[in-house]
Amino acid sequence: MIGGGVMGEALLSRLLVQKIYSAEQVIVSDPQAQRRAVLAERYSIAVTAENQAAAQAPVLLLAIKPQVFEAVVANLQAPADQLVLSILAGLPLRRLEAAFPGQPVIRTMPNTPAIVGAGITAIAAGAEASAEHVALARQIFAAVGEVVEVPESLLDAVTGLSGSGPGYLALVTEAMIDGGVAVGLPRPIATQLALQTLRGTAELLQVQQLHPAQLKDQVTSPGGTTIAGIALLEQAGLRSALIEAVRAACRRSQELGQ
Repeated sequence: MIGGGVMGEALLSRLLVQKIYSAEQVIVSDPQAQRRAVLAERYSIAVTAENQAAAQAPVLLLAIKPQVFEAVVANLQAPADQLVLSILAGLPLRRLEAAFPGQPVIRTMPNTPAIVGAGITAIAAGAEASAEHVALARQIFAAVGEVVEVPESLLDAVTGLSGSGPGYLALVTEAMIDGGVAVGLPRPIATQLALQTLRGTAELLQVQQLHPAQLKDQVTSPGGTTIAGIALLEQAGLRSALIEAVRAACRRSQELGQ
């Protein structure tokens, strides 16, 4: 693994816990000595400041910022049959495959709930990636949640929705908590109520396979409290604001790939 940041560590920890890889099979490269020390102590893995050392493994996971991609891969020499997995937002397969010519490459977009094993990752395979490579990628990312396969043309859209989505939902949740405080609830109680409402609603939609509109209709009684709140949200443009947020994040992902 090149890059030992938050998402890299999320994948690392779950891969070790689920015994997909053992600590002896993992090496992580990171430029920060303090970060290397933390990862080595936490997971008993090998760490290095040299990207080339990490690049010799059968599977290479790129967990760096897109902006430093060219500098990181400039002098890498990797085995010809190495599987390259990228979690870099916006970086297209064409640039990944140019940096690793002839190698199987899979571009992915996980999200931050991966940290607690509740993420979702979209994957798109490059031209040299076989069905076996895709199966291995699915196994690796299934360690941190669900996995879906999409054409690469949709990965920027995935970034705008699920990749950036936790940020949108965190903002909505914070606003709900503040709303609770505004009507007199103690902040810890407001927080507990908002978080469990968010979690329970997602689980209800998923388990009962409800369309969100169905659930909304179920909880809005005539002249009741919920419809009063929804009417105000519609007036404030919440629905269109979230749609535009996804579109803006998708555009930004496209820009990062240029």
